[in-house]
Amino acid sequence: MTVTLTTPRSPAGTSPSTAGPAIATHGLRRRFGADDAVAGLDLEIARGEIYGLLGPNGAGKSTTVRMLCTLLGPTSGTATVAGYDIVDDPGAVRLRIGVALQEVALDPKQRGIELLRLQGRLYGLTKDEVDERVRELTAMIDIGDAIDRPISTYSGGMKRRLDLAAALVHNPEVLFLDEPTTGLDPVSRAKVWDEVRALNERLDMTILLTTQYLEEADVLAHRVGIIDAGRLVAEGTPDELKKRVSDDQILIRIDGDHDRAVDALRNVDGITITEHDADLLVLAAREGSASVGPVALALAAASVHLRDLTLRTPTLDDVFLEMTGNRFDVGDGFDDDQHEEHTR
Repeated sequence: MTVTLTTPRSPAGTSPSTAGPAIATHGLRRRFGADDAVAGLDLEIARGEIYGLLGPNGAGKSTTVRMLCTLLGPTSGTATVAGYDIVDDPGAVRLRIGVALQEVALDPKQRGIELLRLQGRLYGLTKDEVDERVRELTAMIDIGDAIDRPISTYSGGMKRRLDLAAALVHNPEVLFLDEPTTGLDPVSRAKVWDEVRALNERLDMTILLTTQYLEEADVLAHRVGIIDAGRLVAEGTPDELKKRVSDDQILIRIDGDHDRAVDALRNVDGITITEHDADLLVLAAREGSASVGPVALALAAASVHLRDLTLRTPTLDDVFLEMTGNRFDVGDGFDDDQHEEHTR
């Protein structure tokens, strides 16, 4: 289904600021007791960008989002969202953002359409504007007749998508999505991904996405920041980060003359033989997908029988291991909210 969403509406009749980044933080810190949940974070997120903040539980992702949404005050440092300071002008920030937090907090007795209408009126939209937005958003989240049913009858995926729609009623400049697909099945997760892409592509909406899922950050984000123990340890496009860690690898198993295979591959541009034994050769390639064809052709020309060939590209897990010394494990640590409650 193709849905045409309207252009973002300027809050309180003012024109949205278009100068500078959509989100900027400088030395942003939040301490609970003796512990830093966020330890001097510097971010700059351009307008119209999808930025993925990636890290395991307890890394500081949710605490960062809560500060940027003005739900939690920083211990020190500064931050602006849509051009407004989160401490000095929190009301202006709130008018210009949409937020879907990790824990969906919906009234189970309320109908889906009642939630969307109430949200629109709370943001000062006229009745006609609310009607238009409800039509657009119910088509976008695609939950059919369930929009008229009590939220208590919704599945987890439907609740997530309704919560996203509620965050979009007022057409925010900046959208915060805090682990929006945690606990969803693959089909529901894919639908949320499609909706996030549509918002960014059609409305040029800035989106800050926190996630534990490597694949989610890889497929959605223009840039990724990897956060560990409240600190930003790496930042760049997914491809840049992966290339920073290592080259692609081509793994080859052969039958026949091993030395002949090695000699044939020495003449292929763009590769380096890093390991070889009786039947396995490991090649490093800066552009693995472009090198696979020449490698196969060189072996065939040398009459070397190729048993199998596998292309392995670096992953964001490899990046996380390189930057932190640990594999990315979503079960590690404890949730930022638990951290807050435990140390308050």
